Amino acid sequence: MSRRDEIECWLTDMDGVLVHENQALPGAAELLQQWRDEGKPYLVLTNNSMFTPRDLSARLLASGLTVPEESIWTSALATAAFLKSQQPGGSAFVIGEAGITTALHEAGFILTDTNPDYVVVGETRNYSFEAITRAIRLISAGARFIVTNPDATGPSAEGPLPATGAVAALITKACGKEPYVVGKPNPMMFRSALNKIGAHSENTGMIGDRMDTDVVAGIEAGLHTILVLTGISDQAEIARYPFRPDEILKGVYELLAPEPVESDEI
Repeated sequence: MSRRDEIECWLTDMDGVLVHENQALPGAAELLQQWRDEGKPYLVLTNNSMFTPRDLSARLLASGLTVPEESIWTSALATAAFLKSQQPGGSAFVIGEAGITTALHEAGFILTDTNPDYVVVGETRNYSFEAITRAIRLISAGARFIVTNPDATGPSAEGPLPATGAVAALITKACGKEPYVVGKPNPMMFRSALNKIGAHSENTGMIGDRMDTDVVAGIEAGLHTILVLTGISDQAEIARYPFRPDEILKGVYELLAPEPVESDEI
């Protein structure tokens, strides 16, 4: 596994790493600027498939972070890239928002509810019983079942909301078909991101805040993995898993410090 000073490209999660509740975390803006100054290719990753890169770029800017839309990679984009590689010019019935519908359109897919090649379930706050029923019937009739990300719940001011994984489980229970999930922890999310910036796993670092998605997928993709403790993971959470990241940092601000003489890699 490469040392930090050998890393030439970076992938970083967004929520819990760069931002928390629409506020930039300490060191995030400076780290992004450091990568730009050094000319290091990077992508900001998110499992959320609701928003387009342009939407997310605007939301990050409102948080004080400058990230151009071409430097954002979502599970929707990864899903569209995967389906394009599988069946160029295919068709899909989609449950989701602009993030996934726009990505599929740009990948050359036709969106239809008549004999589609795929049923794609993504993130939305407006899950329709009618649409879910249609998805179940199409999958039962032979459409291949794709899910953008496995997250069972999403956050809100009032508490957890059912998310993509929960709706996918409902569909699976009804039709007996398991989906193929593209987003983290599937390492395909990272491999497609690497392809996007022309990077190689042996000299790319991944920064995340979750052991069960960011770290495990990073390890499986062969990346140098860094876990930051500004998200949902803490030492007790880390201890639950049989694998470890290469580094554990308090926050991304520690990446701004000079590389120590004695490495703290794990």
